[in-house]
Amino acid sequence: MGRKNSNKTKKGDSGSGGKTFKGNLDVTRSGMGFVIVPDMKVDILIRPNDFNTAMHGDTVIVRVKNLGGRRMQGEVVEVLTRKRVEFIGHIQLSKDFAFFIPEMDKPMPDLFIPLTALNNAKDKDRVVARLVQWEQGGKRPVGEVISILDAENSNDAAMKEILLENGFPLEFPDDALEVAARIPDTIPGEEIKKRKDVREILTFTIDPADAKDFDDAISFRLLKNGNYEIGVHIADVSHYVEPETPLDKFAYQKATSVYLPDRVNPMLPEHISNVLCSLRPKEDKLTFSAIFQLTPKAEVKQYWLGRTVIHSDHRFTYEEVQAIIESKDGLYKDEILLLNDFAQKMRKRRFNKGAINFSSTEVRFKLDEKGDPIGIVIKESKESHQLIEEFMLLANRYVAENVSKIKIKGKQVPFPYRIHDNPSEEKLLPFVAFAKKFGHEFDTSSPDAIASSFNQLLKDAHGKPEQHVLEQLGIRTMAKAKYTTENVGHYGLGFEHYCHFTSPIRRYPDVMTHRILQDVLDNNVTPDKKLEEKCKHCSERERAAMEAERASNKYKQVQYMKNYLGEEFEGVISGVASFGFWVETVEHKCEGLISVNSLLEYDEFRHVESDYCLVGQRSGRKFRMGDKVWIKVVAANLTKRQLDYEWVVAGELVKEKMDEAAMPEKQKAKKKK
Repeated sequence: MGRKNSNKTKKGDSGSGGKTFKGNLDVTRSGMGFVIVPDMKVDILIRPNDFNTAMHGDTVIVRVKNLGGRRMQGEVVEVLTRKRVEFIGHIQLSKDFAFFIPEMDKPMPDLFIPLTALNNAKDKDRVVARLVQWEQGGKRPVGEVISILDAENSNDAAMKEILLENGFPLEFPDDALEVAARIPDTIPGEEIKKRKDVREILTFTIDPADAKDFDDAISFRLLKNGNYEIGVHIADVSHYVEPETPLDKFAYQKATSVYLPDRVNPMLPEHISNVLCSLRPKEDKLTFSAIFQLTPKAEVKQYWLGRTVIHSDHRFTYEEVQAIIESKDGLYKDEILLLNDFAQKMRKRRFNKGAINFSSTEVRFKLDEKGDPIGIVIKESKESHQLIEEFMLLANRYVAENVSKIKIKGKQVPFPYRIHDNPSEEKLLPFVAFAKKFGHEFDTSSPDAIASSFNQLLKDAHGKPEQHVLEQLGIRTMAKAKYTTENVGHYGLGFEHYCHFTSPIRRYPDVMTHRILQDVLDNNVTPDKKLEEKCKHCSERERAAMEAERASNKYKQVQYMKNYLGEEFEGVISGVASFGFWVETVEHKCEGLISVNSLLEYDEFRHVESDYCLVGQRSGRKFRMGDKVWIKVVAANLTKRQLDYEWVVAGELVKEKMDEAAMPEKQKAKKKK
């Protein structure tokens, strides 16, 4: 889409029409547009008549008009990439043709739908439509109906809209599916001959109970020298997905699978994700492997990287492996217990070397057959998860380290490193001052000292009232991890070299890593001059996927809490702003906003940014991040994905009396004094 324009303008060209720049178009609700150009302080104003088929979020080339005045104005001369080409809306049908009317908060034109492209849609049906053609020169955009939405299932439409608004298409285009359909299901004998054959070695997968795309497996055997050979085997997606095919191009555009509470929007078609590449038990599979020789102390003696063929003996769930670890009994218990022992040793060593030990709890929804939430489950990282995590980290680190040593004409091979920069002073210093109020000291003399202080704080705060708030704020002080060819190491993990190698079914950077690693092993590297641009794209798509996941979780929270309107719960203040504060309920982990306006009957509150709190002007009452409060659920807006709570004073007084009633007599007497 959008590449049919004849203008081959490059950034910085100037002529009668002025200079040109590449940027992203941001369309306001009023219909005015602004092109945001990286490293340029002022956005370029674009009037609706100058969009030239561009829509909100598209990457465009814009030419600045020589109009003078305070603000630069321009016109779009080329659409480079569309943020989205699929939309939700309804059909208006006439005798000879139809229109698709989009449901968008950003203005866009209706799509003309030929009767042959209605896909059985009728007048007023709510549908998903795809933009298929839009020539420059003012002609109306043409679309086709992809699917008809079930009027009874608002949840399905909401999840689809979240994916679409974040730029993730719902369907694979026909040309990509054609390429996928031509991939043979059987592995040719000559392909097996090219690879290290590890099918006879004990191999198994460990995944979530509902997973279908098993992209990693572990093999295990004892060597004659008393060491252990442990293989990390990863689905060889790059064998099946060849560069520059329509399938590869579409996978790159998506760059990641998106995991919503009730569905997966996969990066690759299901047959590749769940059948061809998935390391299913009792099947021969092609893999890319990192095979380590470990001593009984879990130290790497030597390693090998290359393509393999495996045969998984068993498919474990995390719960099954956790049960074996805890009971010390079950299938392959000796191997699993040894692997767990190695993982824990590697984990301890990692933290001793400066990795930061942020604990993470994940909230999952229990859903009924319609996708409505009927319960909430809090998933913790247990030893079974850590077992897989540590071996994946090991493989990712050694692959990055291996490639970093390779030089071409004295320069390092361009490679998609996964980096995590040191925390910025601007974010760190307010946090250090806040932590000090709870008695936690910080050494900020060096990045290593900061990491060590973080770990000490997390250890000291564990189980204390301030644990949650310090963990949350600590994570916010950190830089965001991203993909780039400029390797500065991974601060959070404490690694000098790191990449993503272990999930190519669901992450495109891992596919790029596999291809470059194979070129390195073949001694046949042609540096990719566009790799940094590809890294930026993958980082941006990763952020969009996280945004989609956050929005869908929020939708489910609102859906769930609609059942509790008017009810009161205990919560923890999870964020503070000048207009109010957010509270996460202890029982459900559902976050809602208490507006500062709803507090006016008690006091006027001002925001103290350095203390992450609101303070009452007359009473001195503080609402500080991490404090426990009682709330009432007053509104649940699914359209806005928004929960509104009110502060309940009586609830806190009741709790105080309950706590007092539970006190020993001596403590009660002391409190009265």
